[in-house]
Amino acid sequence: MRKKLYLANPYGFSKQTKILLHEFIKIFNDLDVEVFEPFERAKTLIKQESQWAYDVARSNFHDLKECDCIFAIVNGNPPDEGVMIELGIAIALKKEIFLFRDDFRNCSDSDQYPLNLMLFLGLPKDNWEKFYFESLQDIKSDKKRFIEWTKN
Repeated sequence: MRKKLYLANPYGFSKQTKILLHEFIKIFNDLDVEVFEPFERAKTLIKQESQWAYDVARSNFHDLKECDCIFAIVNGNPPDEGVMIELGIAIALKKEIFLFRDDFRNCSDSDQYPLNLMLFLGLPKDNWEKFYFESLQDIKSDKKRFIEWTKN
């Protein structure tokens, strides 16, 4: 059975960063992981005129529940608030969590963690770095980690 990955990201708001989004999707598709990308999945809901925002939020929540893990792009200072809420939901649902941040700005009060310490509740206490990526190349070069995850 194919694993399902929720790709939490702010890239759908920009034409330029949407190009990057396709690179992430390709990496996971190459690993035979089904990608739930919220902007793409919400297109039909946004075309409706009434209460589309609520319907999109409910759809994203449903997708998070259906997925095996969340891969969250957490760039920005602070990171996108929608992505942070999706991560909070994923932590509460005890989903496997992977974080991606290639933003060099400091976004933490801690020297131990690069982001708000609450996000690390969803990662293992020891070796959390194995679930944290700083470049597309890191993901591509460490496909073994995802392959192992897909087999569990």
